[in-house]
Amino acid sequence: MEIDDMTPAEERVWRAFARGEDVDFRDPADEDPARGADWGPERTVRAAVVRALLLSAPQEDGETAALRLAGARITGVLNLQYADIDPAVRLSACHFEHVPVLYAARLRQLNLRGSVLPGLDAATLRVDGVLRMSDCLFDGPVRLGGAQISGALFMDGAHIANPPAGEAALQLNHITVGDGLSAPGLRARGEVRLTGASVAGSVDLNGARLEAGAGEVAVDAETLTVEGDALLREADVLGWIGLRGARIAGRLDLSHTRLANPGDAALRASSCTIGELWLRKGPRMEGTLNLRRAQVDVLFLEPEVVPEEVLLNSLVYTSLTPHEPAERRLAMLERDGEGYVPHAYQQLTAAYRRMGDDDAARLVQLAKQRRRRATLPWYGRLWGHVQDATVGYGFRPLRAAGWLVSLLVAGSLAYALHHPEPLKADEAPQFNPVFYTLDLLLPVISFGQEAAFAPTGGYQWLSYTLVLTGWILATTVVTGITRTVSRQ
Repeated sequence: MEIDDMTPAEERVWRAFARGEDVDFRDPADEDPARGADWGPERTVRAAVVRALLLSAPQEDGETAALRLAGARITGVLNLQYADIDPAVRLSACHFEHVPVLYAARLRQLNLRGSVLPGLDAATLRVDGVLRMSDCLFDGPVRLGGAQISGALFMDGAHIANPPAGEAALQLNHITVGDGLSAPGLRARGEVRLTGASVAGSVDLNGARLEAGAGEVAVDAETLTVEGDALLREADVLGWIGLRGARIAGRLDLSHTRLANPGDAALRASSCTIGELWLRKGPRMEGTLNLRRAQVDVLFLEPEVVPEEVLLNSLVYTSLTPHEPAERRLAMLERDGEGYVPHAYQQLTAAYRRMGDDDAARLVQLAKQRRRRATLPWYGRLWGHVQDATVGYGFRPLRAAGWLVSLLVAGSLAYALHHPEPLKADEAPQFNPVFYTLDLLLPVISFGQEAAFAPTGGYQWLSYTLVLTGWILATTVVTGITRTVSRQ
């Protein structure tokens, strides 16, 4: 393209490029580029001119060429497919009539801050520095799948809407970011796809509004790798978030966030590895919380956030905060959609023991036995009720001691009113109903009473009952004391 074919606005851009000077058509500077279709020829630049600048414009000695353009209406298709571009490119607050095509291009730096575009086709793009799309308005999908960005990716305040049916609004699948992904305040109507993405820094989606619709994918981040934190605080998500197989070294923070996907899973974080998972200070999750087979170092989970259904089988966590009474935590385990899950009770027990709260740990173990009882046949359930009522499945040793005292009193009164006959009258010691009952109840200690007297009739059956229950209860007391001492 010859320079005499250009408009005055294009000539101004052409001359400024070689010296890296700014060209700003905005007047006033804060005008809305969404109305850029009405801008006249005095601020219109053809995409073909921009392409010619970046690919073949002459350089000036001692100057660093760069395209720094603001407030322009760019007509035609900016096609830089497979292009290798060294100058930095800044097209801020511009209005694009057509989708820029940057497929497989390589740029030193790209800044589209505040621009309005009908979409972006930049799959497998390579940027040696920073890619900035802050405050951009996209009326169509942003395709960055497989892109390689050596620096950071900025999309703070960006708005993406109206993707075609079946296509994700923001496609960051298999992207590689050498620094962080910063997109606080992002608005996306449709799926945000992060499958297989790798971020060396942190992912910041604080304050995002992600609206995919009930039953639809809001964020698909399977096998995502984040070396820092993944932040989704004070956000609003309609649809489900998928993190299956993801690895987040730092904190996955969902504090103050509304997760809503009624009738289906709201958060699918199965088989993932997370340093810290924070679910706190937000409304109750609308939908299922799926943490099956996940590994979490610190699980910050407030009972108020837990939804009506959870899936916790094989979830492993080292620390559970905040420290809540066992009754509040047990309510969560009772909502497991798979029914009785022994592993979930074992994990909660271990967490309380690491806190040093043995009382809460025993409550969890007792609740586990009661939940298991419902899965047994009738005779198992019957025996379970007996164990529960008498000794609390061994986790209520004081209750066993109470039963022993009660049986001691009952037996002592019964045998005080009806002395059993001595086996050898001339050798038998003086009968003592209290110590005789103790002889029957205590399986190890002997006071010489049981062997010297022989009750008959119903009192003989009473002695058999005392011997049997004494063995069971005394063993329970000893086991409970031993458990307590060994933990201390």
